[in-house]
Amino acid sequence: MKKTIFLSIAAALVITQNACSDPDNSFTPAYRLTVSADTTISVSIDANRVFQTIDGFASSDAWSMDYVGKYWSSDQKEGIAKLLFSKDVKNGQPEGIGLSMWRVNLGGGTAEQGTASGIENEERRAECFLNSDGSYNWNKAAGQQYFMEKAKNYGVNRFVLFSNTPPVYYTRNGKGFSNSGSYSNLKADAYPKFADFLATSAAHFAEKGYNISMISPVNEPQYNWDGGQEGSGWQNAEVARLVKELDKSLTAKNLSATQILVGEAGDWSYLYETSGKAGAGRSRVIDDLFSTSSLNYIGNLPHVPSLICGHSYWLDRTWTELQTTRAKVATAAQAKGLKTYQTEWSMMSDKYEGMASYDNASQMDLALVMAKVLHADLTVANVSSWSYWTSCDRERWGHKSRFFLIKLQPVGGDYAALTAGGTHTTTKNLWTLGNYSLFIRPGYNRVSVSVPLTDNSVLASAYLSPEKDRLVVVYTNLKKKSVKVENRLNGFNAGEPKQYVTSSGRDLKEVSSFETFVLPARSVTTMVYPLNK
Repeated sequence: MKKTIFLSIAAALVITQNACSDPDNSFTPAYRLTVSADTTISVSIDANRVFQTIDGFASSDAWSMDYVGKYWSSDQKEGIAKLLFSKDVKNGQPEGIGLSMWRVNLGGGTAEQGTASGIENEERRAECFLNSDGSYNWNKAAGQQYFMEKAKNYGVNRFVLFSNTPPVYYTRNGKGFSNSGSYSNLKADAYPKFADFLATSAAHFAEKGYNISMISPVNEPQYNWDGGQEGSGWQNAEVARLVKELDKSLTAKNLSATQILVGEAGDWSYLYETSGKAGAGRSRVIDDLFSTSSLNYIGNLPHVPSLICGHSYWLDRTWTELQTTRAKVATAAQAKGLKTYQTEWSMMSDKYEGMASYDNASQMDLALVMAKVLHADLTVANVSSWSYWTSCDRERWGHKSRFFLIKLQPVGGDYAALTAGGTHTTTKNLWTLGNYSLFIRPGYNRVSVSVPLTDNSVLASAYLSPEKDRLVVVYTNLKKKSVKVENRLNGFNAGEPKQYVTSSGRDLKEVSSFETFVLPARSVTTMVYPLNK
């Protein structure tokens, strides 16, 4: 980015001296300095046009977090927790990304089965709190519980328990994966038992001071999950039957604050259309579960909110795909009075528009793909919550940072076991998500933004605090050149914003005052305005 600074010779000498001693040292003159950019655009932000309320941003503890929590040093574990959950900003550098929700995997007991589980990769096995005799061992999943506690201590107040498989004691084949094809691996007489397991787990953690806001009993039911990790296919009718049993169990345990999260569709299309890939019994989920005329209707249950969730995998490669699929989600959800959550995403697809190949992609290139998905999910699908999939993992098989926020480096290298400990490093994915999660807090409302460009090279969304004392604007500049923005605020009485940038050279770093309103090339930028009422 070209930077031409207009100032007196004396001031220039001061800046030069400061820059030599500390390149991040901010210089605050008595008058406003300006930085030139390659182009300038005028952006309109309207407080009078209000859209969805944000419930939170999240990630999950699958799969490596249990190993890190059990076997890694206190310094490494605390460092990872701080990066995920801290909301503190010190000297213009955030300590973390301030996640406001945390998704916790309720394992099915494949870890206890070991190699007999049939799941080759031990890191894809998970411990179950339930024992074969019906008793519970709450010391299981100790690593996951470590990060739950850290999240709570950092102020996270929404926990989602999600299940990939019923406990192996309740499955048809005695395994955590399925050989029942498109139908559930749960025994026909075990629906009440599985529901009781889920509700008992929620009750236990609620008693320990966790706000278990939701339980997600079924994951990606459109896939058969016949190996590799815990999972099962489910027909919509089977999902409805389980949800009804879980609703009863939650009521019986007086868990009035815990809701059932329904959907977790393998991609957005399963929610709104009949898919040949999954069959009629596993698609058109919104109509099947929330139409009053459907035999599978669950919208009248006390613990079922007016909410549907899906995953942003696969339908994320081009701008057209991002727009058309999310618009269909929004239309189908709004027709039934539902809000939407996006509950899993990482870079599963290939041949992304604007990126030649993974081989030549930088971390920032990959993060900008995520930024486009985030933008489309929030502004077109109107999601109220957005979640990444795996918080931490190793970089293997040339995948770079496609599948994690924080990179794990085990002792012995990327292919070594996690049980020996290791170190961690941040990625651009982490900080790009932080451009949203750290500043857009639960209760914020998305408001209208108009960008005068037709090539979709600069993306913008804006969010107003419930107290109407703060406005957050997030920009993604996909151009290879810098852009200066002139924000025209309609309905706001705003002060000077603080600006935080994630780019090839910055990790969510606050910029100097004279760089405010300039979006560096290939970057994600958050502007935080104080508002006067």
